[in-house]
Amino acid sequence: MHGRDAHSEEPVRVTAWVRGKVQQVGFRWWTRARALETGLTGYASNLGDGRVQVVAEGPAADCERLLALLRGPDTPGHVSGVTEIWTAVGPGYQGFEIR
Repeated sequence: MHGRDAHSEEPVRVTAWVRGKVQQVGFRWWTRARALETGLTGYASNLGDGRVQVVAEGPAADCERLLALLRGPDTPGHVSGVTEIWTAVGPGYQGFEIR
């Protein structure tokens, strides 16, 4: 995807791995609230290495908005970095879960 194509309404999936002090600080619940406000589906889960994995599906522009929030100053805890990959949507999610 490049140019305006990245902002189309076609649904996409973004998987993000958030590093920093992001466990035991309400980060997954905060992420869920932001995703639901944006209309995204997916989940947030703690990983054994201290990161939080966020999987979100929806229009690319909305996924980009969530990534910007994850990298922004208002997250609980402290985010030191976010790595993401973009893929086609999977079988889909009913809502946005905490796992």
